[in-house]
Amino acid sequence: MLFGFNYKGDLENLDVSTGIELLKENRNPHPRGRQPRKTAVRRIKCNWKCREDSGTPKDDPFTMKFWHSFLIGSALGFNFPVAANKTSTRSQDNVKVSLAFGLSIATMAQSVGHISGAHLNPAVTLGLLLSCQISIFKALMYILAQCLGAVVATAILSGVTSSLPGNSLGLNALSEGINAGQGLGIEIIATFQLVLCVLATTDRRRNDVSGSAPLAIGLSVALGHLLAIDYTGCGINPARSFGSALIANNFENHWIFWVGPIIGGASAALIYDFILAPRTSDLTDRVKVWTSGQVEEYDLEGDDMNSRVEMKPK
Repeated sequence: MLFGFNYKGDLENLDVSTGIELLKENRNPHPRGRQPRKTAVRRIKCNWKCREDSGTPKDDPFTMKFWHSFLIGSALGFNFPVAANKTSTRSQDNVKVSLAFGLSIATMAQSVGHISGAHLNPAVTLGLLLSCQISIFKALMYILAQCLGAVVATAILSGVTSSLPGNSLGLNALSEGINAGQGLGIEIIATFQLVLCVLATTDRRRNDVSGSAPLAIGLSVALGHLLAIDYTGCGINPARSFGSALIANNFENHWIFWVGPIIGGASAALIYDFILAPRTSDLTDRVKVWTSGQVEEYDLEGDDMNSRVEMKPK
């Protein structure tokens, strides 16, 4: 017995962290100090390895839970910044905001998608227009309604939160160190993945989509916010950006939150419609859809639902 440890008993059950601490304090766990320090370290680690192989419970569950959480979070793309030994709140707030946007879009798409398509976003409407799923007149009316809805919603928010100091009403703005070109690129990328997700999950030619399209779209919105919220506030919806800018009377760099989503949405529609899942309809059929066509007016070519679906307005 030495330093409170029995060589034949306690040393065999000594865990790595305790053994290393003893060695750091020049307290050799060997009863008469005959075992060199390096040999003691190897023996302690070997004992720990044998305990792992035998299934003996470990004494440090907090450490294992921490690493499990860290690895899972890293796989999901989350950050866990630590400052002054306290968890930073910024990333946690970003996750909450992202999930709030994503779940609200998924809920609205599930609720009113059968009525209007639940575009809720001029960039999505533009993508569906270029993909020949709505007419030009309907697209313009949708965009007008989206902008009016955003203005009314922001006005209500302003009235409810008027007592809050420094209330920006969700105004999108470039973060410090981000120039206009970088902000434009971020908005293009974030909107591109959203509109591509909308087009792919709602494509009626597909019969392999077994999950929930509204949920996939909502998760795409959340992903866009996780990507861009620290840099531009994540516009990806020109109507929402317009409502906040109008009520707050601040149009600084506002063009970025129109041009970026428009380019991103249009690029997604063209790439999906002509490269990823091309249609064989000619320009005449597309013009007919733009002038009077709707999603319900497309016919399936052939009786087999697995055959290729072509756009043919009635």
